[in-house]
Amino acid sequence: MVELIKEGVYLQDGKPVAKGTPGLPAPEEARENTIAYQILRGHDVDGAKGDKMRIKFDAMMSHDITYVGIIQTARASGLEKFPLPYAMTNCHNSLCAVGGTINEDDHVFGLSAAKKYGGIYVPANQAVIHQYAREAMVKCGNMILGSDSHTRYGSLGTMGVGEGGGELVKQLLENTWDINAPEVVLVWLEGKPRKGIGPHDVAISLVKAVFDNGFVKNKVLEFAGPGVKNLPIDFRNGIDIMTTETTCLSSIWVTDEEVKKHYDTHRRGEDYKELQPKGTAYYDGMIRIDLDKQEAMIALPFHPSNAYTIHELQADPERIMREVEEDAKERFGDKVCVDLVGKIKDGKVMADQGIIAGCSGGTYDNLSQAAAILRDKSVGNDYFTISAYPQSVPVYMATTRNGIAEELLEAGVVIKPAFCGPCFGAGDVPANNGLSIRHTTRNFPNREGSKPGNGQLSLVALMDARSIAATAANGGVITAATDVDFNDDHKPYEFDAKIYERRVFNGFKKENAQEELRYGPNIKDWPKMYPMEKNMLLELAAVIHDPVTTTDELIPSGETSSYRSNPLKLSEFALSRRVPEYVGLSKRIQKEDLERRDGKCPADVKKVLEKVGAKCDDTSFGSCVFANRPGDGSAREQAASCQKVLGGDANICYEYATKRYRSNCINWGIVPFTIDKDTKFDYEAGDYVFVPGIRELILNGQEEVMAKVITKAGEVKDIKLHFSNLTPTERQILADGCLMNYYAAQRAK
Repeated sequence: MVELIKEGVYLQDGKPVAKGTPGLPAPEEARENTIAYQILRGHDVDGAKGDKMRIKFDAMMSHDITYVGIIQTARASGLEKFPLPYAMTNCHNSLCAVGGTINEDDHVFGLSAAKKYGGIYVPANQAVIHQYAREAMVKCGNMILGSDSHTRYGSLGTMGVGEGGGELVKQLLENTWDINAPEVVLVWLEGKPRKGIGPHDVAISLVKAVFDNGFVKNKVLEFAGPGVKNLPIDFRNGIDIMTTETTCLSSIWVTDEEVKKHYDTHRRGEDYKELQPKGTAYYDGMIRIDLDKQEAMIALPFHPSNAYTIHELQADPERIMREVEEDAKERFGDKVCVDLVGKIKDGKVMADQGIIAGCSGGTYDNLSQAAAILRDKSVGNDYFTISAYPQSVPVYMATTRNGIAEELLEAGVVIKPAFCGPCFGAGDVPANNGLSIRHTTRNFPNREGSKPGNGQLSLVALMDARSIAATAANGGVITAATDVDFNDDHKPYEFDAKIYERRVFNGFKKENAQEELRYGPNIKDWPKMYPMEKNMLLELAAVIHDPVTTTDELIPSGETSSYRSNPLKLSEFALSRRVPEYVGLSKRIQKEDLERRDGKCPADVKKVLEKVGAKCDDTSFGSCVFANRPGDGSAREQAASCQKVLGGDANICYEYATKRYRSNCINWGIVPFTIDKDTKFDYEAGDYVFVPGIRELILNGQEEVMAKVITKAGEVKDIKLHFSNLTPTERQILADGCLMNYYAAQRAK
């Protein structure tokens, strides 16, 4: 189904050509002819064909877990108005019963900010963030920056990038997104999916093929090939949104009549234009996907790449389920007891819950085909339940008018409003040891909302909406949609703009400086953060040797959402589901640093500094997290800001899972150290790392330092730390202590 070609390839006359073919231009020259580079260069303020890019975006997107912090940071940095269209949707903190009125306070703040600064405000349950972008914000050839990792609109001709809030703040203050000129990988689609195959099947196969080996990490995926024309736009969108799980930087597709139809349907025909590679284009690798051979897929806990065909699972369920049980035991120890083998009844795997939701699942086409599969059937009255979330009110209206909602409801499906909760653990949390099959984007630990620290764990497997419907029709027995007969004769999607015209506040270029921001008691300013000192002493507060540490482990999703606008309260949850003692250790370290700043150097700190010949008055003292590969998953900046609020000064790792998490660390003044892959890190929480002369090294453009590890036993060992690939601005941000301090210093000049 999926073939990886690691050598570079050219695309000439619409066909892939091997790199060594005579007469081809140099890769550096021909890479400029890719669609990706045509768009990137058009947004690079320097306009040069260099190896660095400084990008300004055309529009931005945020949701109600992130926009309050972004606006608070920008406001503290001198924000006067939004210089570009900035849409704020309310699709994550929509359950306003959680925490009383806390979430609704955020929504009121968001509307007041849209009025004051000239923003676009989409009320709760009107649309999930990425569907609103598809319906109202995308334009062929444009770029959109979003504070959500799944900011992907390449199938509609718009390059989307998901980053932490600090990068959006930079755009609000008319600065740039700075990157190394990326490599581009061609995704070549051939063939046509057979009935019962959906976008999640293709996406899961793609993630399985490239995640572990890092084949596309921080690269741009460019989709082309004869198979593209065989995919409806919702199918393309469903694949595209999942490219985030490959760890790629962004995505872009060729555009055609199907894309033009999308823009025409949404009354924005003027925003369409054809996008194709120019002349001879060079790609740094290629992924060939044969859609004819695509099978129905299931991604088992705890990652979208842990994937099998449904037929493979059906053929050997006990072995596969035992492997997941062993993985759970390795992750959580004796805190929980997972019994997936018990889900096997008469040789078949039984699910407890089905969910079709969010930016990937709740599309019109997915719901239409699910309804066709469930027509005149029942999901039953046993333990299995199923819910569907249309991804916007216009989609919901269309399913109602065309009989889709009626068929789903008659079968026993519960239809709920546009909401991202099931994707991150804030809605439809299964029972303990429940197995939920979901057409959502992720199945990381705790993304379903369980609390392993309290002895509760439920599990999520990802499947396409079609196979979820087939499973529901089969009483919860996991079933491939290719194994059932159905006929989808519903009408094509028709967009009705009335609800947006009547409910969305569009204030771009209509800012009112006199408008007062409306604060609830849970919206708090950022605490004081200090600039970097001459030397840095770190105490390890968490040491994690898992292959990958997700942002959900660094700061849990779900029930913490109510505190996203309260930095101090939110920080209490940092690493709570992975290293419960982290918060207490960090607070103790922070307290001792404040004592040092008051001239009362704690005895243990003084003793450590004496071992390395340093003094308290020019050496900061902060906490540090070590993880092998931190930051996979969400773009939310709180994964880093919570560490900073608790006095965190650095991360140490072998590599960062994503650029966005590393950027979050930098913007919050956390030095992103790395160590060589052959360096053995066998230290533990309570050990110290002394980094001499770090401020001068950072500001002078150095990229490594010989540091000292001081163990609890008193041993002193050398360790080389790298801090490479930092721009001059990023170095100054680190020296100033965080992005807000950097902007405050700029204003003071």
